[in-house]
Amino acid sequence: MMMMEDTPVPLARLPIAELRAHLRMGTGFAEDTLQDAVLEGFLRASLAAIEARTGKAILARSVTWRVREWDALVGHGLSMAPVMSVEVVQVVDGGGVAQDIDEDVRLENDTHTPILRPMGACLPAIPTQGFAEISATVGFGATWAEVPADLQQAVMMLAAHFYEYRHDTALRGGCMPFGVTSLIERFRPLRLSLRSAV
Repeated sequence: MMMMEDTPVPLARLPIAELRAHLRMGTGFAEDTLQDAVLEGFLRASLAAIEARTGKAILARSVTWRVREWDALVGHGLSMAPVMSVEVVQVVDGGGVAQDIDEDVRLENDTHTPILRPMGACLPAIPTQGFAEISATVGFGATWAEVPADLQQAVMMLAAHFYEYRHDTALRGGCMPFGVTSLIERFRPLRLSLRSAV
């Protein structure tokens, strides 16, 4: 399965002013916005790192999954949560001809792994040499205020950490801080194993 980000988070929705306040940068000067491009980079890096660790989309955006085969005929897990809405589900044959299958599937939302379920007994077949595409909107919300408070704090802490260690090439302090990992722990997917512990 491959996930493509159709619309990145727009600059206007990034909490740059909040990061500036978190870093206690001076205000009221003509150069207030001088470092905004740098702060934007650290915010995007922080969001990406936390999303990679948790499998959660923090700010809303459109994504498309391309699937060559379903996980199972009774359901297919999506790799990013939460899913706000599913816009289009289609199968595309080897010649590039697409067929909408929106009416044949439904979203079973889940905190960690949303699942695309069939309306009938099984998901529609994916043609040989073809694929299925699922277009959806993912994220906790369109605005920073809609993001859970602990995730907001984790993003700020990690972006500030990146800012503080921006010249460190030896990785002395470049690892993810413990405070950030603690804040994101409840958002990480639970992994179970059938193997007994050794």
